[in-house]
Amino acid sequence: SAVLFSLFRGTDVGVTGGGTDKENAAAVIHVTAQPLLLTPEPWDLLVTQTPAKEKAKEGETVVLNCHLNSPQHPSLTDMMVKWYKEDEKGQMDLLEKNVTILPNNSRIFMSGDLSQGDVSLIILNVTTSDHGIYFCEVTLPDGKVVTGDGTKLRIRRALGLFGIEESIGTIIGVVAAGIGGIVVLIVVLTPQLRKCILCMRQESHQ
Repeated sequence: SAVLFSLFRGTDVGVTGGGTDKENAAAVIHVTAQPLLLTPEPWDLLVTQTPAKEKAKEGETVVLNCHLNSPQHPSLTDMMVKWYKEDEKGQMDLLEKNVTILPNNSRIFMSGDLSQGDVSLIILNVTTSDHGIYFCEVTLPDGKVVTGDGTKLRIRRALGLFGIEESIGTIIGVVAAGIGGIVVLIVVLTPQLRKCILCMRQESHQ
């Protein structure tokens, strides 16, 4: 037929001969385009969270690092990033689709450059309630979800005015206890010392 003839010659059927030729031309274009449709490669994404443990003091700023590496697909801007925290209360979502979802939030947001594979999370003015294990989760365009190993965040209490006073009070208490112990020893040993002094005097007179 004209269709097969066109396929072998590698040329399209002319479209000036009427409706049938137009249909044949469309069929040729459709058939010859089929082999060009390739199955997309599966995504291979590595989500790395470092370090595994992080410490901070109340009031400090913390950056939880998360980096993406996708050798086959250098463009990372069409990925969806999610951060969530796990603690004794359960799981709490902090950020979805690259945007913070916490109500009235001005402390927690994504600080990295997604195009460079940096999707780190920044927490301003940390409090003790921020402790927990933070997970970086990425959803690929094909629906596949890849999650990092997590970063455990520990918060140390800052010594405020009360804490400093408490520390000073403890030091004073220890010193006072030490002095008190010395006074007790002196009181207890005084009679013995007197006896020794008297003995020494008597011996000297003899």
